[in-house]
Amino acid sequence: MNLSDSLPGTWQLVSRVDVDETGREVPEPSLGRDPVAVLIYDRSGHFAAQFMKRDRTGSSADSGASGSNNTRAIGGYDAYFGTYTVNDEASSVTQRLEGALTKENVGLMLTRRMTVSGDRLTIELQTQSASGSAVTRTLIWRRVG
Repeated sequence: MNLSDSLPGTWQLVSRVDVDETGREVPEPSLGRDPVAVLIYDRSGHFAAQFMKRDRTGSSADSGASGSNNTRAIGGYDAYFGTYTVNDEASSVTQRLEGALTKENVGLMLTRRMTVSGDRLTIELQTQSASGSAVTRTLIWRRVG
């Protein structure tokens, strides 16, 4: 089944990990390694994503400027929505942000490599750590709807 057929649905985040070029895990302070998140893709080409740091009792580091190919969290929270297109040949999805928690993210075009296997969605993207170094972020999602 191709990505455009298998992607639509509601997804719950299982894990979110950043690694550097050596494969070493790099901490991400604004949302942490284990945020609570939901991702929804509908069949008409619309999507919505919300991420929240699991423990927001202490101070939450805001992301400074958005990393490349990424959005910016504020107070341990990030949210955005818009439209998406699927490139089945490249196994990628390009999202156009129509709305976002931070105004500088409105209008962004974000492209992510994605694969769906059964009820598991894997998203990979290249971005930057809080210190500005290049990282590969891998997000694993479980279909819940």
